[in-house]
Amino acid sequence: MKKYTIALITLLVFNISNAQEETVVFDNQSSVITTGVPFLLIASDARAAGMGDMGVATSADAYSQQWNPAKYAFSETKSGIGVSYTPYLSKLVNDIFLGNITYFNRINEGSAFAASFKYFSLGEIEIVQDEFSEALIEKPNELTVDVSYSLRLADQFSMAVALRYLRSDLRIQAVDANASAASSIGVDIAGYYQSEEEAYNDFNGRWRAGFAIQNLGPKIKYDDAGRENFIPTNLKLGGGFDFIFDDYNKLSVTAEVNKLLVPTPPVLGFVDTVQEGDTEPNGQQDANEPTIIVEGKDNDVSFVKGIFQSFSDAPGGFSEELKEFTWALGAEYKYQDSFAFRAGYFNESEDKGARKFFALGAGFKYSAIDIDMSYLFSASKVQSPLENTLRFSLTFNFGDGEYDEY
Repeated sequence: MKKYTIALITLLVFNISNAQEETVVFDNQSSVITTGVPFLLIASDARAAGMGDMGVATSADAYSQQWNPAKYAFSETKSGIGVSYTPYLSKLVNDIFLGNITYFNRINEGSAFAASFKYFSLGEIEIVQDEFSEALIEKPNELTVDVSYSLRLADQFSMAVALRYLRSDLRIQAVDANASAASSIGVDIAGYYQSEEEAYNDFNGRWRAGFAIQNLGPKIKYDDAGRENFIPTNLKLGGGFDFIFDDYNKLSVTAEVNKLLVPTPPVLGFVDTVQEGDTEPNGQQDANEPTIIVEGKDNDVSFVKGIFQSFSDAPGGFSEELKEFTWALGAEYKYQDSFAFRAGYFNESEDKGARKFFALGAGFKYSAIDIDMSYLFSASKVQSPLENTLRFSLTFNFGDGEYDEY
């Protein structure tokens, strides 16, 4: 019996001694989710920007391609062209911008198609090798080309599918002669519901709802040796209500939530052991101490698996998963469909990017032309690249009022 007791005590002492010689060291890694081609998440049109970057459940307009192309099947306008311009980091430079042009056409009572082109310029980069060399100018940029088709499945509901080509040309030819642009494709699936106008006590009203799963597609890779990056696969859900007071006055309120369907980066670390010549762990990762996942899940997975994993892989558990949802509230007041005033608020957790801002916007209609503008006020300690930026959109409508709502 004494032999067993001595053996047990020896084993416990050995384990305790080993535990004192090994320490798990955490890397200071951010839990913010990053993707390739992040410019796809920037609101390019002034109407959506003026309501807090929302558009999945608002009424149809020329820029529905970015938010929910299923809305085109409810457009009262036969066709239209939208052109928008958004300065980026305007406080620092004047040549970084996001431009967008969209064309849509409602084919008949039940269907519509649209195409758009979005271009993000990162300005000019001047590279000087030495005082005797001539400066080299590089112009990195990113772009997308989209096409969509929407179909009205019922009087009050439509769905759409969109195909997107993405190209990211960020590599510098002067540094790497073999540099080439990275590319990928993405698919959107969207749906939109709009009720008939109903009479209430003091006003008429209409309900709206929408969803969109955007940028379903393979990862984007910038070089053969580099790590692949997820494209910003995104889930949008929204709903709203139109208060129609009379033929001249209408107030629309909308709420929207979003979530990136991209895996959360895990918390990494290593087991710090006592090395030869040391008396205790040195706090540094040595060659024989491989990196391990301390919390969370491996995010080096396919984009399909990443979509499902994104709902359950946050290192902090369910509470952190909730922080990965952003939400927005917006309102739009229209008078005679000629003047519009807009306001909105966008919120993101401080642990996931800290984007918080208020937005104001206005719109004017002259004949067949719509002019929209918006302005952003940051409400976060982290300054927004679009803070105090005035965005403009211009829409040309053809066949306005040709289609009825139902």
